[in-house]
Amino acid sequence: MKKVLAFAGSTSSSSINKKLAKYTAENLQSSEFNLIDLRDYNVPIYSIDEEQKGIPEDVHKFTNLLDNYHGFIVSLAEHNGSFAAAYKNLFDWTSRINKKVFRDKPLLLTATSPGGRGGANVLNSALSYYPYMGAKEIFSFSLPNFNDNFKENTLVNKDYNNDLLEKIKHFENAL
Repeated sequence: MKKVLAFAGSTSSSSINKKLAKYTAENLQSSEFNLIDLRDYNVPIYSIDEEQKGIPEDVHKFTNLLDNYHGFIVSLAEHNGSFAAAYKNLFDWTSRINKKVFRDKPLLLTATSPGGRGGANVLNSALSYYPYMGAKEIFSFSLPNFNDNFKENTLVNKDYNNDLLEKIKHFENAL
């Protein structure tokens, strides 16, 4: 059975993107998944000075984890139109070990926000950049107005849910 690693690009304990990542992974039909929390990877802010001290153990732990999966579900939080700082920092560190962060494997990339754009800025940034970072195929889904469309741990808007389920199907076919 194929294995998928799922996580949110956020360290918030109440992350709506973690809820979306979990929901997405729970709807995989032919794959098993593990959901991780980026709060478990405590690393200093990346800089060449920090790198010269050595790559932190938690970065090695995270990057080694990526090698063990057939694909990834990542739900990106958007902070001021860009990646959340903790996610971007871990991503930067990880790329110092292997530039192909996504290991030439499929990526189901999602984003959500309380507002009507559903993390569109961060999603568009990732869609343009991640092919260079080893995302073999990228399937994307944006969920606007999270609090209206996601209740009791489920996507209640049928149109968005059907769209997500279709993206999951294509993602699994690519694994």
